[in-house]
Amino acid sequence: MDISVLAKHIRLKVDLSDAEIEIVAGYFVAKELPKRTILFREGTIVDAIAFVVEGCLRSYSIDENGFEHILQFAPKGWWITDMLSVIKSQKSVLNVESIVDSKVLLLKRATQDELFDRIPKMERFFRILTENALCATRQRVIEGMSLTAKDRYINFCETYPEAVVNHIPQKYVAAYIGVTPEFLSKMRSQLYRS
Repeated sequence: MDISVLAKHIRLKVDLSDAEIEIVAGYFVAKELPKRTILFREGTIVDAIAFVVEGCLRSYSIDENGFEHILQFAPKGWWITDMLSVIKSQKSVLNVESIVDSKVLLLKRATQDELFDRIPKMERFFRILTENALCATRQRVIEGMSLTAKDRYINFCETYPEAVVNHIPQKYVAAYIGVTPEFLSKMRSQLYRS
């Protein structure tokens, strides 16, 4: 298992030795996901968090009318799960799916505390991740309530790397910002003309 992407990501937040990184790596399980593979399914209890080593995933819900609502994209170097399901051991309201062929590293909730006991700095690492995720979620809710579709699209382009913005289906971008694909197409045309 190649842990270089994970090691680099962890070391951005906490200082770990090579030996500590090897111990951390032992708690993760590698999984390959062909395009359009469901990693975590709505209605099941999610017991792990996923770190994206390669590819891109999305988390989404489906409303009573069958419309998808995308909560998050997770390109290389990002984390994804249904944290409420993981923490509360309740059925997930989200699906997590690979958009393209992807590779992830999974950390099971059941072994997370053992990891924290062995490498205490990892508890700090995950606290920082959780704080950042909480801030991002709050910001996304506020933007969804107060910004125009155009501004939500601009924020999407600023939040995600160019690889996500330019290489995922536009229907997913539309579902993320809360508009129809047709509306997004018209709006993009207007943006690029001005």
